[in-house]
Amino acid sequence: MNAGQPATVEVNLQIATDAQGEICPDYADFAAWVAATLSAQVQCDMPASGVVGIRIVSPQESAALNNNYRGKDAPTNILAFPAGPSLLPETEQDEPELGDLVLCLSVARDEAEEQGKTLTQHIAHLTVHGTLHLLGYDHTDDADAERMESLERSILGRLGMPDPYQDDAA
Repeated sequence: MNAGQPATVEVNLQIATDAQGEICPDYADFAAWVAATLSAQVQCDMPASGVVGIRIVSPQESAALNNNYRGKDAPTNILAFPAGPSLLPETEQDEPELGDLVLCLSVARDEAEEQGKTLTQHIAHLTVHGTLHLLGYDHTDDADAERMESLERSILGRLGMPDPYQDDAA
């Protein structure tokens, strides 16, 4: 696969009971955002395709997961859980398991309103951000944060989305 071809992405979307009925992007949106992120990484020797699980959860489930895995007792917008090594031989799996994203829709909605963004724009940003975490990117120091934010801007720009950090510089 070359950088001009779209990535092959399988997204496993699960909607938590508490989030059903809420307006949420659909499978095609999530798949496009993950594919754009993976396509941007082809030249970086990263996976060009893969399986990403996406689960939309309530604030309560987000808080429990955030507390369990990060020691923070509050819901968060998105959590990324990179997959470990696959138990299947390479010949038996079509696409590598990249990991899971857990999105709290109500936190994302509140943030989008606070930041003056549409919910779709914000969820696209969170999905790109989370997928980069699945690929090993982080923002623990300033240099890593700048590299990750630059990638997010580039990927979202190719998707026709505005710079998610535009107002952060003010």
